[in-house]
Amino acid sequence: MRWIWIDRFLAYEKGKSATTAKYLSLAEDFLTAHFPGYPVMPAPLILEGMAQTGGILVGDATDFREKVVLAKINKATFTGEAVAGQELVYKVELISLRSEGSIITGEVSADGISIGQAEIQFAHLDNTRAGQMFGETNFVFTGELKRMLAQAHSTAKP
Repeated sequence: MRWIWIDRFLAYEKGKSATTAKYLSLAEDFLTAHFPGYPVMPAPLILEGMAQTGGILVGDATDFREKVVLAKINKATFTGEAVAGQELVYKVELISLRSEGSIITGEVSADGISIGQAEIQFAHLDNTRAGQMFGETNFVFTGELKRMLAQAHSTAKP
């Protein structure tokens, strides 16, 4: 994964739900060109933050025995924008978990105001198949995401 679109976990319940935050600043590379004079986070990057949150939730639910990859955005609706200086909060819920794939629903808010919802489908690739396609490195679950998840587990309510 080239970029991580979440900064920290706010709440976490293994196999059920996750809430993460992303803080937008003018230091973000993508804001310099999108749009000049009015820095707005592109909707696909907002969806990627939701997918990363959901992918971690799904992967952890199966103890990362398989690689979890975004397969399809079943539905996405945006009703607002995300601009520099705002805090994005992603709330995702695991709807379906099967051996071949999973589905999450999610909502993103900016400074407490809902700006979008989505339903995202993931494919589960066994390590043999994933290794043949993408190489042996875990391209989905990086060391930084592992550290954030460990913090979420340590602060989760019983």
